[in-house]
This record gives sequence, C-alpha cells and structure tokens, in this order.
Amino acid sequence: EQTMRYIISGICVLAIILTFVFVGLKVPQETTNQEYLRIHIRANSNSQEDQGIKYMVRDAVVEALIPILSEVESKDEAERVMKQNFSYIENISNQVLSQNGFSYKSKARISNEYFPTRVYENLTLENGYYDALILDLGEGEGNNWWCVVYPAFCFLKSKKTSNNVYISKIWEIINSVKQK
Repeated sequence: EQTMRYIISGICVLAIILTFVFVGLKVPQETTNQEYLRIHIRANSNSQEDQGIKYMVRDAVVEALIPILSEVESKDEAERVMKQNFSYIENISNQVLSQNGFSYKSKARISNEYFPTRVYENLTLENGYYDALILDLGEGEGNNWWCVVYPAFCFLKSKKTSNNVYISKIWEIINSVKQK
C-alpha cells in the first residue's frame, strides 16, 4: 500500500512537472506581420562586385519607386502597386546591371518569408513572417539590403529634387500610420 502511494505521488509530481514544461515553454507560433511590406534586394553572391552592384541597384530602384509610393495608403495597396510594377522594377534593375557589365538579370516577386529581428533607425521589426518585395539579382544568393516599402520609411531621402513633393506625401502617410 505504501509503495502504491509512492507510485501515485510520483506520477502526480511527474504530471505537474510535465504540465509546467509544456505549458511554460510554448514553442513560438509562426505569425505573419500584416502591418508592413518589406523590400529585400538580394545580391547575386557575396563577392565584392555583386555586393557593390546591389547598392547601385538599390539607389536606382528607390529613386524610381518614390513617386509610385507617394500615394499608397495601405499595405494591401502597396503590395498591389508593387505587383503591377514588377516589370518596371526589373527594367530599372536590369539597366543598372547591364550598364555596369553584369550579364545576369533581376527578378521581382512578393513572398511571405521568415525574417530575423531587424532595426532600421527608430523602427524595430521583430522576427517573424513578413510579406516582402523580393528583388533577386542573378541567383539572389548573396546578402541583402532591406527596408520597408509600406510605410515607406526608406523612401524619405532622394538625390532628385523632383522627388521632394513625393517625399512630403510619404511623410504624411507615415505619420498617419504612426497615429493609428
């Protein structure tokens, strides 16, 4: 009878321990962050040349997208506008690649992918699944440059003074999103 009590007590203790282990150590669930549309420009490789051209493509693509994104007021709208402009984005990118002697091309797509936590100035995007405009340069196997298409945080600087009007509209959108 005493042995039976020890067995039952042991089972109860084990059940309590297992409950704490399984309830207390929840496995993080895959979540999709619906507030942001990210942009990732992925270099062909990590060679110095491929990484350098990635930044030249970035500059050209950002300049080209500033006027397009200045009227976008939601993530869904940003995603739709990006899909409508895949060819335009690829053409801008391919021109930069070609003008600099690169034979590979670029490919734009929207994808929902897992990303680690990233910090951009005063914005922290926690790790998780995000929709993103992915621009693969060539094989797209190198390190990437990233930012946010919606709200368009990385589209607030321009070398073209003609984009200043669009940038002020983007500021208005960002401020309205922050107030929500």
